[in-house]
Amino acid sequence: MNKFQSTILIVDDNSNNIKVLGNILKPFYNVKATINGNKAIKIAMEIEKPDLILLDVMMPDVDGYEVCRQLKENLYTSSIPIIFITAKTDPTDEEYGLQLGASDFIKKPINSSTVLARIKTHLALSNQNKELERLVSIRTKQIEENQFKIIQILGRAAEYKDNETSLHIIRMSNYTEVLAKAIKLDPQIVSLLTAAAPMHDVGKIGIPDAILKKRGKLTDKEYDIMKLHPKIGAEIIGEDTSALLKMARTVSLSHHEKWDGSGYPYGLSGEDIPIEGRIVAIADVFDALTSVRPYKEAWPTEDAFNFLNEHAGAHFDPTLVSIFLRCKSEILLIKEKFNE
Repeated sequence: MNKFQSTILIVDDNSNNIKVLGNILKPFYNVKATINGNKAIKIAMEIEKPDLILLDVMMPDVDGYEVCRQLKENLYTSSIPIIFITAKTDPTDEEYGLQLGASDFIKKPINSSTVLARIKTHLALSNQNKELERLVSIRTKQIEENQFKIIQILGRAAEYKDNETSLHIIRMSNYTEVLAKAIKLDPQIVSLLTAAAPMHDVGKIGIPDAILKKRGKLTDKEYDIMKLHPKIGAEIIGEDTSALLKMARTVSLSHHEKWDGSGYPYGLSGEDIPIEGRIVAIADVFDALTSVRPYKEAWPTEDAFNFLNEHAGAHFDPTLVSIFLRCKSEILLIKEKFNE
């Protein structure tokens, strides 16, 4: 099967037709064949899927049109070029096949030169598309990596302005990841949330230092100004189509909301608060409590865990707090690894 680079799957309920096509193709390609439409779909779903399919239209049970439709609707097989080879001569038959996603239509009786030329053309087009997809994938990854770096830089800028260190955002980002995994969020969402978490307080860049670095208790007016930082953060991040920046904006806006509705900026409550904000709120508060600040000593970790537990159902999502507490060993390892 490894003699040639490309594999062609022939699907025809007539074994003689398969033999004729096989004799034409075997000097140039690996050849697979089946007389059954359902079997063809299974072969196309294999790990080493065919590079192109020659498909008869008129077959019992499942005809070629239905095989084509199912393969084109499946993300794994949708890119496989399909060439119908059929005795049907009505132009509407060809039009219908192309509408289903077929690449070409060859009428029987076949001409060997025509078959080989069409296959060569469509394999070349398919390979070009694959290369373009590969290049786009590489470029997309580079863009995502740059976005991650920008978010980390802005997150660090906000923390430095707030008398905190870059280790704070590393720890709370790791705590966020532990909790997100523990509640079995989709892995892609976990990755995005972990990367976006450092942007939770980026809006503090817009808060005056006199308020942000004040050692004593804030006045009501000062506290009202402080409560603007989630919206400022959302404005800094903007409304972008990037999944990562959308996540960062959601985190910025929602991580100070409280389960009982007493938080800010919108006074959301319960499950109306995005899950991203509920997760980051726990990670952020836990790290803030257990870290040294100019205005306070670090709390013992057990006291911080108790604080979360005591405020579950008021400040925090009670279910998430319960799960966070079950992850103590992982949390403590992160705290020790990234200790100040």
